[in-house]
Amino acid sequence: SEAPCAYLGSASCLFRKRPALISEAHGLISSTTDRIERNPYPYPNMNLTEIERKFLVCGDFKSLAVSSTRISQGYIASGNGRTVRVRIRGDKGYLTIKGPSGRAGLSRFEWEREIPVGEAEALMTICEPGIIEKTRWLVPAADGRHTWEVDEFWGENEGLVMAEIELASEDDTFDKPAFIGREVTGDRRYYNSHMRKYPFRMWKDDI
Repeated sequence: SEAPCAYLGSASCLFRKRPALISEAHGLISSTTDRIERNPYPYPNMNLTEIERKFLVCGDFKSLAVSSTRISQGYIASGNGRTVRVRIRGDKGYLTIKGPSGRAGLSRFEWEREIPVGEAEALMTICEPGIIEKTRWLVPAADGRHTWEVDEFWGENEGLVMAEIELASEDDTFDKPAFIGREVTGDRRYYNSHMRKYPFRMWKDDI
């Protein structure tokens, strides 16, 4: 019989493993979805809940940024609000699993691990069609407690600039700098997993 391939050792090996990887990831997400909908903060000591708000950007932010990094990301699986994402950020790789957003669109289950960039590159070869390319700029908030992550998109999503801020709770307060425009939290058009299929160029004239 065929010898087992090395763990994450090649793109062809990963392609054969893809159904099992997707099934395992969906199982992990499904097992937590009900608990998250009942309690958006079920893992206070494990940091498995992402809470963030999203805004369009309408002014200068680059003069305030302290760093910028190029990001490429793809999705091994996406559907029903659940995603298995592969990201290459600079010289680092990440594997992230996200669950459906809550009713307000602010909170969702998130599990993320750093992986070797070579493994991330291999995983990118088995992602669904549509790779997201963007530059992420980090802008410290005036309150000293938060950081604005401003994404400048490229490729099929060029022209879109969006800012996110991660919060400690859904009622966490923060100041909006002058470059922050209309809020788009919960608007699925602005989800990266949605934009890989329906990029900004297809609907930018409608906003």
